[in-house]
Amino acid sequence: MTVTDAHRAIDAVWRIESPRLIAGLARMVRDVGLAEELAQDALVAALEHWPDDGVPDNPGAWLMATAKRRAIDRLRRNTLVRRKHEEFGHDIEGLHMGAFDDPDDDDRLDDDIGDDLLRLVFTACHPVLSTEARVALTLRLLGGLTTDEIARAFLQPEPTIAQRIVRAKRTLAEKRVPFEVPRREDLPERLASVLGVVYLIFNEGYAATAGDDLMRPALCEEALRLGRVLVGLAPGEAEVHGLLALMEIQASRSRARIDADGNPVLLLQQDRARWDRLMIGRGLQALERAEQLGGARGTYALQAAIAACHARALTAGQTDWPRIAALYATLAEVAPSPVVELNRAVALAMADGPAAGLALADTLRDAPALQRYHLLPAVRGDLLGKLGRLDEARAEFERAAALTRNGRERALLLQRAAECGDAAPAEG
Repeated sequence: MTVTDAHRAIDAVWRIESPRLIAGLARMVRDVGLAEELAQDALVAALEHWPDDGVPDNPGAWLMATAKRRAIDRLRRNTLVRRKHEEFGHDIEGLHMGAFDDPDDDDRLDDDIGDDLLRLVFTACHPVLSTEARVALTLRLLGGLTTDEIARAFLQPEPTIAQRIVRAKRTLAEKRVPFEVPRREDLPERLASVLGVVYLIFNEGYAATAGDDLMRPALCEEALRLGRVLVGLAPGEAEVHGLLALMEIQASRSRARIDADGNPVLLLQQDRARWDRLMIGRGLQALERAEQLGGARGTYALQAAIAACHARALTAGQTDWPRIAALYATLAEVAPSPVVELNRAVALAMADGPAAGLALADTLRDAPALQRYHLLPAVRGDLLGKLGRLDEARAEFERAAALTRNGRERALLLQRAAECGDAAPAEG
């Protein structure tokens, strides 16, 4: 095996195994930051040994055994081993007795691995951290992404992301956040935080807030992977299935959302033959499971049900807009927000005509949360244009273009503004 081939293999193994590795170590040392350091030490060891020795038959077990030996060395070098001996003495004794002398001996490595991963998810997404910190730490610990990859994905300077991750790990340690699955009474709030982080990652990939690309597929893929992991770890939670359903169905449109030049293609103009029917099928199954678990009125399940209306329509004309409007009305009851109302305005316009949609959109013009939200003037521009009020529509599209930070969206909005000007009747 060449050095290059070994490094490629190590990179692939790291992406797959690092969450399990960090989770298992965190259970042992009760410190997420230290667990990640130990995992990185094991990665360095792999980079040193595998190019010459070859990739072991069970690379995950090799990394875990190496990391745990490094943990013993680390603990021996300081007084932590005496203070912590009773807390995780079972693991330490097993290591001292040579339980992991064979790197491929994985008899115990999968013990509670699902629980360990779930603990890591809840720790990385703990409410004691800011939303930005939760996102960065989740991608680092559970996605195996490097600091540079996270920075590039969010168009942030690498030192900013690095500092954010360091602060997050320090905060978890200082606040003594326990490495555990929350108690049943705390689970709904904590699970909402986890799902919110995963959905934020997905949304940033699906509709990038800034930059020159409409989408960042790697983030969508990472969010989907995390969603599938969560379904495996919490199969009885309806909203976990609801979120996965929503992401699967939304992501099914990815290939149709941009043209050959990378420009956005609006939903009603997309070639539905390019939608991924396999992803749609998986999404519909996840939605059905969410509903079977009693989660039909969950916020993610409702959004997935809306997405399913589009997915089931083989042409734009077959879309069940009255049902979509009704689903948005229910969503507005369950999780009221100006953004939900704006989406309901679009659905009303399709179901009952542009005047009905514009009337609702106009009630949102003073909503503080939408003052810098480019989609409000974009929606108003579209509805005003359909009503023949082209000068007003052009002004709204220009305002929306000024508000967006995404270059592709800006170009589309300016194009639509220009089309309003071209279609406006000449004066005099």
